[in-house]
Amino acid sequence: MLDDKFNIKLVDFGLSNTYEKGGSLKTACGSPCYAAPEMIAGEAYNGKRVDIWSSGVILYAMVCGFLPFEDPDTGKLYGKILAGEFTIPKFVSQECRDLMHRVMNTDPDTRFTIEEIREHKWFKLNLPISNEIGLIIGKNEIPIERPILEMIEEFGFKPEEATKALNANKHN
Repeated sequence: MLDDKFNIKLVDFGLSNTYEKGGSLKTACGSPCYAAPEMIAGEAYNGKRVDIWSSGVILYAMVCGFLPFEDPDTGKLYGKILAGEFTIPKFVSQECRDLMHRVMNTDPDTRFTIEEIREHKWFKLNLPISNEIGLIIGKNEIPIERPILEMIEEFGFKPEEATKALNANKHN
């Protein structure tokens, strides 16, 4: 996280680790539902590739509304993650399905990289109109994107009310 002067603000060291550039990590950490297969298997792992897996779990949760790997039995949960066993709901577009499979690929050597994610068709579908590097709530004006207003109108929300709430920085 950054403050309004772009100073780094630390949030949580609970999952941090140190490593040498090009080296592997060995410490298992994080929430099991977000852990990459190689971490669960107890293998040395590449931190960036493990983080990409976890971002795939977050993408899935944001799009689908629930986690891809869940089970009250930890052993079964680990088995699902190791096998890459997850189901994507029918409402998810083919492009998004493809990205999920490439990011939550059980083989870390062929798992998508950040660059590949940025070049993926689904990622490029709705790039933000604003080129701002970030917003500071209460300081910056929130950019209002017409295509998003049109989308929320399809759900019965009035664009004028949404615009008014955004301009007032009202979290409702």
